Amino acid sequence: MAVCARLCGVGPSRGCRRRQQRQGPAETAAADSEPDTDPEEERIEAGAAALSGAGVGRSAGPSPPPRCSLLELPPELLVEIFASLPGTDLPSLAQVCTKFRHILHTDTIWRRRCREVLHRYRHILGLWQPDIGPYGGLLNVVVDGLFIIGWMYMPPHDPHVDDPMRFKPLFRIHLMERRSATVECMYGHRGPHNGHIQIVKMDEFSTKCNQTDHHRMPGGRQEEFRTWLREEWGRTLEDIFHEHMQELILMKFIYTSQYDNCLTYRRIYLPPGHPDDLIRPGLFKGTYGSHGLEIVMLSFHGKRARGTKITGDPNIPAGQQTVEIDLMHRIQLPDVENLRDFNELSRLVLEVREQVRQEQEEARPDGGEGRGHQSPREPQGPAPPSAEPPTEKGRGPGEGAVVAVAEQPAQSGQGQQFVLPMGVSCRNEDYPRTCRMCFYGTGLIAGHGFTSPERTPGVFVLFDEDRFGFIWLELKSFSLYSRVQAAFRNAEAPSPQAFEDMLKNIQSLTA
Repeated sequence: MAVCARLCGVGPSRGCRRRQQRQGPAETAAADSEPDTDPEEERIEAGAAALSGAGVGRSAGPSPPPRCSLLELPPELLVEIFASLPGTDLPSLAQVCTKFRHILHTDTIWRRRCREVLHRYRHILGLWQPDIGPYGGLLNVVVDGLFIIGWMYMPPHDPHVDDPMRFKPLFRIHLMERRSATVECMYGHRGPHNGHIQIVKMDEFSTKCNQTDHHRMPGGRQEEFRTWLREEWGRTLEDIFHEHMQELILMKFIYTSQYDNCLTYRRIYLPPGHPDDLIRPGLFKGTYGSHGLEIVMLSFHGKRARGTKITGDPNIPAGQQTVEIDLMHRIQLPDVENLRDFNELSRLVLEVREQVRQEQEEARPDGGEGRGHQSPREPQGPAPPSAEPPTEKGRGPGEGAVVAVAEQPAQSGQGQQFVLPMGVSCRNEDYPRTCRMCFYGTGLIAGHGFTSPERTPGVFVLFDEDRFGFIWLELKSFSLYSRVQAAFRNAEAPSPQAFEDMLKNIQSLTA
């Protein structure tokens, strides 16, 4: 055992692979807490030292250099060493000791493994949007231990926007082989089975299941449909028969047919941030009436903010710009009592829409965008002399007003009381009762199949750093959005232009 310890360089009580293979988790943990020395090893080393000392006395030669264990090397150096080893050796190396096992979970090692060992899949890590009809989706491909796994992220069950995201594995790639890899489909309820991945180009790949019989359930299509409803919607077929039947049948048909055949994924990036942004951009979960919860990407583009659908529905498909916020036209809401009157809110919003229309007409003769070139932080008129928002002529300060200036949330003072006007529907009544500020915006509405799309005026309501809402004036409904708190790696855009190109690409697919 002492000889094995010298070969490993870690000592038999802490990391000997032969010993650990005979121990369970509890024994291994106990061994990790023992001293680094072993009586047997000390006896052998003492004997070796005595022989060495005798030899020195006779020959007076140089003393041997002191032993150095791999455990004494800096973690950064160990990462470089382990990254150069063959992939088939890494599982055995992970069994040596706890420190080695932790180091082998370093992303740097596996990113290099993806480039060198699995060169065919070196572009696959990151965020992707599947092409599933109008519904889209969010796929996160990550390194997890000895696998590359594609996790499908789904919103929580309607209407709980603050709940964490749900996720399930769709495929995985073994990181064991030196020159090839084994791809497995994880869809269905019968465990991993044979699959295939094809890299179309750097920003696109496709998956295919080679054993679609594993997707079937013993009870047939009816049991599959009921199980899918419980998992995807959190409700039974009887609960939602009348409200969603036609849409659910279409959704299940599209999902099943796509997973049974070939599914294409296109890369998406997280929106880049800027210190002047109203809030940190990113992914949000939002309520969309009877369609349930959907995933929206909030990004900032100069004087405007946009919400792009990552998941969609039969009316507004994924990839479309669901809301647009005009950061140059802030709306000062009336007090709570007056805010309860929907007609009062409607009057305020329509006044802003008319103002925006007039500004656009004034900008047309010069062939440019006029004031559209201003920064979203620049006021269109004289700045107010104090933090008190300006009021329109003939209107009292408590009756609401249009403020053509966008200010930082930290500079907006105390939050204002907020309540939805009477008659405005809301899937989640647990919305915040105070807000920071509001802006004029437009929302995209359309008929079934994305027919007759048009933009309707509304109000963007900023509650805090992680929540905002949108009042759809024409629909008399309210959508509440909550930030997706999951951390996504390898999802940053290489440049602002690359992000803009990505948005145009996913929108053009459903236009």
